[in-house]
Parts: sequence; structure tokens; C-alpha cells
Amino acid sequence: MTAPTPLRPDGAARDAERTIAAHADVLRLIVGDSHVLTGPDLPVRYTQDLWGSDRVGVASVVVRPGTPEEVALVLRYCHDQRQPVVVQGGMTGLVSGGVPAADEVVLSTERLTSVGAVDGAAGTVSAGAGVTLAALQEHAAAHGLMVPIDLASKDSATIGGCVATNAGGVNVVGYGMTRSHVRSLQVALCDGTLLELSTDLVKDNAGYDLKQLFIGSEGTLGVVTSAVLALRPAPTGRTGAFCAVADVDAALRLLGALRSRMPGALTAFEVVWADAYAVLDGTGVRLPLPQGHPLYVLAECQTTRPDDEAAFFACLDELSGELLDSAVASSPADLKAFWQARERIPSEVLRMQPLFGFDVSVPARELTDCLAGIGERLREEWPGVRLLVFGHLGDDNVHIAVATGERTRERKAEVEHIVYQAVSACGGSISAEHGIGFEKRAFLGYTRSAGELELMRTLKAALDPRGVLNRGRVLPWGTEEER
Repeated sequence: MTAPTPLRPDGAARDAERTIAAHADVLRLIVGDSHVLTGPDLPVRYTQDLWGSDRVGVASVVVRPGTPEEVALVLRYCHDQRQPVVVQGGMTGLVSGGVPAADEVVLSTERLTSVGAVDGAAGTVSAGAGVTLAALQEHAAAHGLMVPIDLASKDSATIGGCVATNAGGVNVVGYGMTRSHVRSLQVALCDGTLLELSTDLVKDNAGYDLKQLFIGSEGTLGVVTSAVLALRPAPTGRTGAFCAVADVDAALRLLGALRSRMPGALTAFEVVWADAYAVLDGTGVRLPLPQGHPLYVLAECQTTRPDDEAAFFACLDELSGELLDSAVASSPADLKAFWQARERIPSEVLRMQPLFGFDVSVPARELTDCLAGIGERLREEWPGVRLLVFGHLGDDNVHIAVATGERTRERKAEVEHIVYQAVSACGGSISAEHGIGFEKRAFLGYTRSAGELELMRTLKAALDPRGVLNRGRVLPWGTEEER
């Protein structure tokens, strides 16, 4: 396996470190001595995505503001000095959006951890950008409410990061993306202006809904310092089943039946192809169903009414002719075991290095043909290629892991081109979650038109004319050589 690619040549990195180290003393005056970190031995969490990536950065200076006002002052200073800044949350992304270059100041939101009181009447809660999703879930649960967003990385993922990437997760089928739950935002612009965007009201159509500009913008237009999120009543229970089906069409029929029979109750609909399910063999994880079926489905529904569970089982009975096998959760422990099997798959897949991972969206009706096309095209170059596929079928999001059998990642761009071209041809998106960052920037045109890209550049130039914020993420910046 080839070594991770540094963001700058070593000589340039050393020059950049000396340049921005001169800013450290001023930043200490803003946030305090102990919250400006410098030196060559800073923790790896500031230099690489939590899940690892090809890109490893250089964190020369890390500044950790403790209040929105400190964030604004840091940005104002860096803007005045034309000093590039990269914003970091929990670093649970997969596109290197927070990985720093040697000439960038790292602005970590980890100290923005204030959590407001739950407003039971409005069903909302405010949270600082550095609050982890798990902490906010626990806070809401104490009031009989739930945060509709749920991610496998919730112990590390932060609210600011969820907003900045419009995070999805396993509950999108039932509740939608993060955007659906944001009532208002506090945002610091690149010049230090601190704005309250929108109100906490359900209905507020007074002019442009400016907060939408920053949801999913990956920190390129401003820094989210806090958010007010809408909560939902916690369900009284959950039920689920792990089923085997013959193909995607059968899975879609099951999905349609559950949505029709239990409107609003379906919260997750996970699908795992046979090769991905096979990685669980020998891991010690309890397999809900035996190996050997073409496709596996994990369906989960929330229960709020006494007859919800009976309706769920009745739906499965009606579709028994579609199911090759099934295991129904008779207890919370069973449902937990189903999820443990599903959530173990990514970590086991990642053991197969070198590996090329893709998190894309494909219209469900096109998924079978799209995957077949990808496999056929890849086999022309790598006859022994393996595709391990799993995802959230109810929201079109599919994860494709490609193992070409080679020992290096030198042909990564070729694999990416094949996959993204096929996804684009099927009307899909190169990024279902996590955003664009550095890793997918060169392929953004597969999903966005020339007009859309030009409008993105116009917004970037208007809100960050000096290119201080997350430079080179999502859109190129600087000379053609630097791009």
C-alpha cells in the first residue's frame, strides 16, 4: 500500500509552518494560552479523518475557541491577515474536508459544547457546534424526546459537523436529513460577523431562508457555532426484522408495503448484498440469518400505538412469498443484535486493503443496472475485482466498496472515474453523505451542472472573497497548478 499523500511538499510545509506560527501569539490573546496548540507532535485527530484516508495533513497551529464570540474574533483576525483557516468538528467525514494543509490554521469547534434547556412546548433544543450527537441524544432522551438524526459515528460526530455536511445516517427513511431538523443557526462569517439566521418558529417565511446556505456548505461559506434543532417524541418501542430476498425489486416491494401499512413508522431500511454480508463470517458476530442469500434487509419500525407491532408482523406475513427467510425481533436484544451485524460490516470491509470506498446515491429503480454496469466495467481492468455493497435503500444511499486485488492505490482515480461515471449516467449523486471535501472535488461536475457550479463559485466569492475558509474544499481555489 502506498504511503498517504501529504498536502504539501516537505520544504513548502516547513515554510508554511514558520509563516503561520507568527499568528499563534495573537490567537492566544483571543482564546487563551492553553487553547492554541503548536508543534510537530499534535494529536493525529487534527491531521486525518477519524476513519483514515489517503490524505494526511500538517497541523501547524490549532486554535480552540470556547465561545461564538471567540470564533468570530479568530476569523476576523485571519481574514484581515489573509490567513487560510480549516474548520474541524469530530473529523468523522470521509472526504478529507477537515484535513489541514501546513499553511492553514486549524479552527477546532471541540470547546463549543454548551447545550440549552429542552423546550418541551416547542420541541426544540439548542446545541453548540462541538456537542457530540450522542450527548445531545442523551440530553433529549431525559425529556422523553429524541434527536431524529442518528449516525454510527455519533460518539464523535458533532452538531456543527452534522449541519455543515447535512448528515444523513440510518434514520433518513423516517425523518429526513439534518436539514429537515434545523430551525435556526448561529454562524460566524469569514470577516468575523456573527449572525443569527432564521428563528425557532415552525413557520417563518420572512425573506430568504439564509440558514439553508450554510447547511451542507462544508464550512466554505461560514462557521456554524450553534444550532437549534427540532426534536421528536421518543417512540414507546421499536420492532424489526432481518429478511432475505431474491433481488432489489423484492426489497422495494417490502419497502413499499411497510410504508403503506405503517405510514410514518418505518425508521430504517438497510440492505446488504451477499458479498458484504459474507465478511461477517468468522467474526463472532451473531448472524441473524445464514449466509448464501442474494440480498438481506434490516427493517425497523417505531411503535407508538398498541397495534403497531401486530401490523408490522402482519405485513411480513402478507409478503411471506417474497421472503426467502426472515428473523423477527422478539425483544430489544434481538433488534440490537440485528444492528450489531449491520454496523459491523463497514469495519470488516475496511480490513480489505487497499480498498476504494464510495458513498453515493442511485435511484432505487436504477440500482441493479447501475451496479451491474460498474462491475462489468471494473472487470475489464481488474478481472478479480470484488464489489461489496450495502446501504440505506429507502433513501437511495448505497455504499460500494471496491477491492481490485492490487497491492497499491495508484489507480484510485481510474476506479473513481468508472464508479462516478456510472452513477451519473443513472441519475445519481457522487455524494450521498459526507459532502465533497477534497476527495470528490474533481468529480463534482458529474453531479452538478456548469450553471450550478458557477452559482456556487459566485456564492463563495461573495461570502469569502479572500478564500480564507476551507480553501480548496468543494471548489478549487488558486492557480491551476494548486488545484
